[in-house]
Amino acid sequence: MLKQTKLGNGIKFVQEENIIALVSQKPLTTISSAIHNGGYTKTKVIVNAQVTDEYGNVNLHNDPELFIVKTFKKLGLEEEFVGMITYAVVKDNELFSKSDKEATVTVIATAGCTHAESAGEAIEFKPVEGTINIIVLIEGNPTDSCLASTIITTTEAKTAALRELDLRSKWSGDEATGTITDAIVVAKTGEGPTIVYGGPASPLGQMIGYCTRKAVREAVTKAKVGGFPPNRPIVKRLQERQLPITKLAAELSKVKSLKANEKTITTRLTELFEDPSKAAIILAAAKLDEDIAKGLIPLQFKDVEQTSKEFAERITLLDCENKKRSAKKTIAAETAQVNLSPFLKKTLLSLL
Repeated sequence: MLKQTKLGNGIKFVQEENIIALVSQKPLTTISSAIHNGGYTKTKVIVNAQVTDEYGNVNLHNDPELFIVKTFKKLGLEEEFVGMITYAVVKDNELFSKSDKEATVTVIATAGCTHAESAGEAIEFKPVEGTINIIVLIEGNPTDSCLASTIITTTEAKTAALRELDLRSKWSGDEATGTITDAIVVAKTGEGPTIVYGGPASPLGQMIGYCTRKAVREAVTKAKVGGFPPNRPIVKRLQERQLPITKLAAELSKVKSLKANEKTITTRLTELFEDPSKAAIILAAAKLDEDIAKGLIPLQFKDVEQTSKEFAERITLLDCENKKRSAKKTIAAETAQVNLSPFLKKTLLSLL
C-alpha cells in the first residue's frame, strides 16, 4: 500500500514496498551522483530503490538500469526520474527537517554499512550488501555553485555521523568515511531569495549538516542489515579495528610466562572486556596505538615504548591501590565542580 507524507508545497514523500521517493508537482533542479539520470538535471521524482533478494548482485552489476526502471513502475508514475539503488532496507529510512527565513531543508537517509571504507586506502571490491544513500531537499533558491557545494557539506556531515558511531573500514579498520557505493541527490525548488553559500558555516550548510548528520546516524544505528548501534560491545569495537579476540589471544599466548593457551587467554580477555573500567582502559590504549600509527606522537612521548610501558604499569598500580583503598569514601563535593568527562576527571584526580 502506497504511504505518502506531505513535505513542502506540492512535494510529498512516498513509500511503496522496496522503494521510497520524493514526488513534486513542479520540476526540481538536482545535482547528484545517482546511477540513473545523475549529474545536473531537472526532475519531478527522486527515487531510492532497494535491491530485492531475487534480483541478485550479479544481475544488478550487469544491468542496474533495468532494475531501477522496473522498480520505479511500482509507483505508477510516467515521469522521468533521478534514481539511486541500495541494499539497505529503505523502510528503515530516517527523515529530518530544519527551516530558517530563507529555506527549509529535508534530509532522507538509508544506510547499511557492511562495506564501510576510509577514502584513500586500498580496496578490494566485493559483492555489496549495504550503502548510504542521501536525498537532500532544499525548499529554497541556492545558486548553481551553492548547490554544488552542498554535496561537499552533505558528504562531510555523513562522515561526521559515521565517526560519532566509531564506524570502521572493512578493509583497514581505520575510521570510516563512507561505504564504497554511497550516493547523494541534492534538489532545490528554486523558490525564494537567492542563496549564495552552502558550506558548513553558512546558514543553509548548517541546516544540511545538522539534518544529514542526524539522519545518517539514526539510519546506521537502526539498520537491520549493516547496522551499528552505539552501544555495541567492546569485543565488537575491537574486531572492527581488525583486533578480533582470537588474534589477541593468539599473540598473547606466545608469552610463556602467562602459562596459558589461547583458549584460556580468550576466557581471561572476555572477563576483562566485561569489566567496565578495564574495558575503558583497553579502548584508550587502542586509540593511543592508532594515533601512534598515524604519526600523531605528542612531544611528551619521547620514547613510545617506554611511555606505553609506564602507561600499562601505572594503570596496574592504580588498580591495585584502588582495591586497597576501596573502603575509603570519596568526597563528592570536591569533585562535582570539576567540569570534565568522567574518565578524564577520575584519571586526572587519581594522578594528582
